[in-house]
Amino acid sequence: MGGKEPRTERDRAEHLREIAADVFGWEALFPEQLTAMEWVLEGEDTLVVMPTGSGKSAVYQVPGMMLSGPVVVVSPLLALQRDQIAGLPDGDRAPGAVAVNSDLGAAQTEAAWDAVRRGEARFVYLAPEQLAKDEVLERLAEVEPALFVVDEAQCVSSWGHDFRPDYLRLEQAVRRVGGPPLLALTATAAPPVRREIAHRLGMRRPRLMVTGFDRPNIRLEVRRFQDEDDRRRAVVERAAAEPKPGIVYAATRKDSEYYARELASLGLAAEAYHAGLRAAERARIHDAFLSGAADVVVATSAFGMGIDKDDVRFVLHASLPGSLDAYYQEIGRCGRDGRPALAVLHQRPQDTGMQTYFAGRAPSRDTVSDVVDAVHERGTDPVGIEELRQDTGLSRNRVTAAVNLLEEADAAATGEEGEVRPAPGVSPGRAVEQAVETAEAHRRTERSRVEMARAYAETTGCRRRFLLGYFGEDYEAPCENCDTCDSREEDGAVGGHEERPSHPAAASFPVGTEVRHEQWGEGTVLSEDGDRITVLFDRSGYRTLALEAVAGRDDLLTVLRRPGDERSAT
Repeated sequence: MGGKEPRTERDRAEHLREIAADVFGWEALFPEQLTAMEWVLEGEDTLVVMPTGSGKSAVYQVPGMMLSGPVVVVSPLLALQRDQIAGLPDGDRAPGAVAVNSDLGAAQTEAAWDAVRRGEARFVYLAPEQLAKDEVLERLAEVEPALFVVDEAQCVSSWGHDFRPDYLRLEQAVRRVGGPPLLALTATAAPPVRREIAHRLGMRRPRLMVTGFDRPNIRLEVRRFQDEDDRRRAVVERAAAEPKPGIVYAATRKDSEYYARELASLGLAAEAYHAGLRAAERARIHDAFLSGAADVVVATSAFGMGIDKDDVRFVLHASLPGSLDAYYQEIGRCGRDGRPALAVLHQRPQDTGMQTYFAGRAPSRDTVSDVVDAVHERGTDPVGIEELRQDTGLSRNRVTAAVNLLEEADAAATGEEGEVRPAPGVSPGRAVEQAVETAEAHRRTERSRVEMARAYAETTGCRRRFLLGYFGEDYEAPCENCDTCDSREEDGAVGGHEERPSHPAAASFPVGTEVRHEQWGEGTVLSEDGDRITVLFDRSGYRTLALEAVAGRDDLLTVLRRPGDERSAT
C-alpha cells in the first residue's frame, strides 16, 4: 500500500512534508509533529502529548500514507470517528477510511472490511468495544496492520478523567492482531499518567513527545457564589453576552436543559446535550454546533471529545469540574484558532460535596464478588469477558470494570487473548479484599483530584501557573491573562504578582522527581510554589507538602529518581 521508503532521514522528512502539503494541504509541519512522524516510520512505539487543536492526528495520518499496511485507529466515540473521517482530504491521492461500529448493518460492515482487504481503506476506525470481539480481531490480523493508534489515550489510565474499562483490554488486542507499533495520543497527561498509559498498552520503550500545555490565548477566570440563584443568573448572563459560539458545561442533565431553555428564551440558538438523548438527537446537535447553526451547546461532560471546531469563543463551567484533567481538556475546546477566548468557572462551596460523591463510584463489593466467584468456579480454565457476563448476569461494562480492578490488584491473571484466570495462590475471599482495597485507593485519589479543582478555584495566585503545575509544567507568573493577575495589578503589586519566595529545599525536589513518602508511598512531584510542593502519590492521590516540614526530616520524603531518566522530546 505504501510507496518506496526514503533512504535517509533527510529524504524521509522531506517526503513527509510533501505528503502533508500535497495530500492534506498543510504547508508546514511543527517540528514536534515531524519528529513524532519519523519515530512512527521507524517502527518505534510513541506517546504524543499535545494540547487540543495542535494537530495530533497528523502524526499518524501523514506517515500512514507511507506505511505498508492499514492503520488501526481506536477512537472512543462514534461521532468522533465520523468527524475524523470527514476531516480527511478528497482527491485522487486521498487516503480511504472506514469506521466499523455498532451503527453499521451486516452488509455495510462487510463492505467496510472488503475495502480494507482490497487496500482501498488505509485507516480503520474502531471503538474499543469492537476490539473485544474475536471476529473483529481475526479480520484485523488477516490484513496485518502496520500501525495501531490509540486516540484519547487518557481513557487508558485509571488516573484519567475519561477512563473507560474497554481501553484496558487493548494490550491483548494489539498482540492478537500481530503486535504492530503503537502510537498513543492525548491532550492531557501528567508524568504519572504517561507512565500508566505506556504500561497499560504494553508499549515497548516508547518514545515520548510532550509539548507545552499552555494555551496563552485563553483567559482564565473563576467566579465564586454562595447563592445558587445568583450563580445560575451569572452563567446565563455571561453566556448571552460573550461572542458566539460557545459551550456551557453543566453538572447534570437537568441543569443542561435548564440553561438551554433560559438561553433560548433570550433568542439564542441553544441546545442541551447529554447522554440521555437518542443517538440521532445527539448527532443533530453535534452537527448543528459544527455548522454554526447552534450558538451555544449546554452539555454534560458527554459532549466535546474530539470536537474539531476552531472558532469556539468561550467555555463556561456552571459548577466545579470533577478534576483539573477534565477542566483542562474542556476549556481546550475554545480558542483553537489562536484568537482570544474565555474560560470561566462558576463555583459554590457545595460543589465539592457533589463531586466527591461522584468520585466515589467504583464496582461494588457485590459486583466484584460475583465476578470472582464466576472466575474461580472455572478452576484453572480461562474464561472470557462475554462468558463472565453470561455467568453473572451483569452488564458487560460492569464485568469489564471488575476484571480490570482484579487484574490491577493482582487478584486475577489475564492471558494473551484477554481470558481471565484466578491469580495463583489467591483465594476468592482474598481476591475480593485486594480489589476492594485497590478501589478504595482509587477513591482517595479521585477525592484528592476534586480537592485540587477546588484549590484552583480558590487560589489567590496566578491561575495559569496553578493549572500548568498540575500537569507537571513549570510556569513563571504572572500570566497577565487571568483574573487573579488582573486583581494584583489593580492592587499595585510589583509585576502584578507576589509569589512566595522559593524554599532552599525546593532544589532537591524539581518537577518530575519520583519520591517516596513514609506514609503515602511513592509519587511524583508535579509543581513547586515557593515554600510548598504538590505530589501525586500512586495510592493516596494529590498532596501538598510544606518544604519546611520536608527539610526538617530526612526520612519523610525520599528521592527515588530525578527527571530526565525517560527518553523524551519537549
